[in-house]
Amino acid sequence: MGLAREANRAIRSTIVLWLLTAIIYPFVIIGIGQVVFPSQANGSLITNAQNQVTGSALIGQPFTSNRYFNSRPSTTSYSTADPKKDEAKILQTGVSAASNLAPSNPALMERIKGDYNRLNKEGIQPTGDLVYTSGSSLDPHITPEAARAQIARVAKARGLQANQLDSLITQNIDSPFLGIFGEPGVNVLKLNIALDKLKPTT
Repeated sequence: MGLAREANRAIRSTIVLWLLTAIIYPFVIIGIGQVVFPSQANGSLITNAQNQVTGSALIGQPFTSNRYFNSRPSTTSYSTADPKKDEAKILQTGVSAASNLAPSNPALMERIKGDYNRLNKEGIQPTGDLVYTSGSSLDPHITPEAARAQIARVAKARGLQANQLDSLITQNIDSPFLGIFGEPGVNVLKLNIALDKLKPTT
């Protein structure tokens, strides 16, 4: 009789704990997130002027056109590999990591030199984040210096004044978290969305 009572108590305890930890607690946290931090809880999605979702503030995107501020390099192409030419299996694995190539690796040096020479040809002073990839390869930010280094190219492509773009960059600088953690950065997607709204000065 004692064994049956203990077994019954164990089963009831298990059910109560399961309800608390697997159902009640997760739904309470989801509810709090939707009320207190709705944007963050739903992926920090960014919309354009037409209210269409264009991406997330947390995930970088590739920008290579002269009409836009370019992103920093990515070893995973920001998981936007062509499904028909996905030799690295990026889309299959959802890779989010650095290449792990040593500084002495010829492949790494070749890529860095290629990006360095390309930037010089475009009249852009190469900065660290325009040449080197981030640890996750999904970094959505570049430094304000890297953004300002691209002003001349973007201004020429769009017929804008350099001071317009400089002001735009300043307006889109994200401060360090709590003012002390990290460095100031510019979210490239947000900057380029704001750029599309900018009109040439008369």
